[in-house]
Amino acid sequence: MSSPQPLVQPPTNEGNVNVESPDGSKPKKGSVFWMSFVAIVVSIFLSALDLTAVGTALPTITAALKGGDDFVWVASAYSLASTAILPLSGSLADIFGRRPIMLISIIFFSLGSALAGAAQNMNMMIAARTIQGIGGGGITSLTLIVTSDLVPLSERGFYQGLIGLTWAFASGLGPPVGGLFAQSASWRWLFFLNLPLTAIAFGLVSIFLRVRTPEGTIREKLARIDWFGNMLIIAGSTLAIVGMTFGGVRFPWTSAQVLAPLIIGLTLMAIFLLYEAKFAKNPTVPLEVVSNRTSFGGYMSTAVHGIVSISLIYYMPVYFQASRGASPIRSGVNGLATALVISPFAILSGIIVQLMKKYRPVIAIGWVFMVIGFGLLSLLKADSSVSQWVGYQFLAAAGAGLMTTGTIFPILAPLPVSRTAAAVGFLTFFRSLAQTWGITISGTILQNQLKKKLPPAFLSQFPQGVQISYAAIPKISSLAEPLRTEVRRAFADSMSTIWLTMIGISGLGMISVLFLKEIPMKTVTDEKYGLVIEERGGTKTPSDMTQVSVDKV
Repeated sequence: MSSPQPLVQPPTNEGNVNVESPDGSKPKKGSVFWMSFVAIVVSIFLSALDLTAVGTALPTITAALKGGDDFVWVASAYSLASTAILPLSGSLADIFGRRPIMLISIIFFSLGSALAGAAQNMNMMIAARTIQGIGGGGITSLTLIVTSDLVPLSERGFYQGLIGLTWAFASGLGPPVGGLFAQSASWRWLFFLNLPLTAIAFGLVSIFLRVRTPEGTIREKLARIDWFGNMLIIAGSTLAIVGMTFGGVRFPWTSAQVLAPLIIGLTLMAIFLLYEAKFAKNPTVPLEVVSNRTSFGGYMSTAVHGIVSISLIYYMPVYFQASRGASPIRSGVNGLATALVISPFAILSGIIVQLMKKYRPVIAIGWVFMVIGFGLLSLLKADSSVSQWVGYQFLAAAGAGLMTTGTIFPILAPLPVSRTAAAVGFLTFFRSLAQTWGITISGTILQNQLKKKLPPAFLSQFPQGVQISYAAIPKISSLAEPLRTEVRRAFADSMSTIWLTMIGISGLGMISVLFLKEIPMKTVTDEKYGLVIEERGGTKTPSDMTQVSVDKV
């Protein structure tokens, strides 16, 4: 009788590169590695800066383009496009190589930025944000994929921390930048600023990101794309996000306009998973990526983190502007209490994982911090002291920072490195979809609470279908007392309900820790996509520079 097989099979090392030298030491990373890493860090900074800056400037953009009814699509169009493209981006990176897909993503982002800056109406703005979203989604996915190609999981903590630090720094810089352009200059420069940044990112990637590209003709590569599977996931995620965007704002949650796209979208996504598992010849998301409990727990943590962290980042500026009367610039500065904490805790998380060789403690502590932090945030009032709203943000932001870096390790630890691109593509898809859920859930809560708590004399100014928060904020400062104070208190009380909801959702994240097992993190990378280093006498890859031991199973 044969012995039982483990739940997680040890991954084969076939085609992988052992990154240790013959004496057991790790080879030093040269200038080619560091310039390649800088190239992808600049790219992710670009995407994160835009995503967070636009939220602060949304009230100003909405008023300028007279788009109160459609304001939600400025954010949702970006999220929709970036989410839908993520699984495909991982597949394309495997088939065509990392650098070409990263460059195409930067081009899309640049084009969308130019069109957004030139937008003359909300329809043009929404179309531009859609194009931007395609580029932003590709940049986010390729950044994590390339990092996985360059650094083995066992020593990736520090580098994941640097990426998390970059994302968090951009997230902190974004709101003040958005507020500055919205208040003191023109909101259009918020998008035009991306053009020189995209040029720098494009140049760095073109010159320094020298990674190997799979062989084969264009026709052979096109034949390997999972066209039907990607059609299912793109259509399904698009319809689901449309339903979430309409729900509670444009139409009631029980209306056909919300339920039809939401149900059809979720059904198509379920069919996608079934098709990938049973029928796809070259699946975009192979079954093994999600079929073990540790990876499943990692995806669960990623999804919950996406919901609660985006709610914190996206809706704290609403509290500052609506309840405390802060200007767009001031609300961005106040939000630094979140960003300046997320940044160091993101890099600290990666370092701890790398030193301890364990990821469960960091994730568990992250969820404890977030639950306590949201509990404290729910106590904020319109007249809360500075020490309160700074201190309360600290714990929630510390948890968000730990989780920003931590969830990728349990997802990748059980998988062979050949599945990295598929797993990372699905991770970023899951996180992006969850962020859309977070914006939608918090926006719906705020909308419904404001309808109950705003004074009727003020509420009557906003017809059905208008997102009250963004339409109301520019009007609050001009209100006479005591109406102005009543409106500010109503906003603070409504925001409290959001944070109470986030406590419960964060509890699901704590449950996800129970699924995680500590699996040794691999010390190999995938040779197929390694760095190409030009030296005298020919082109070399990392596998040429060390004695490589390849164990075939």
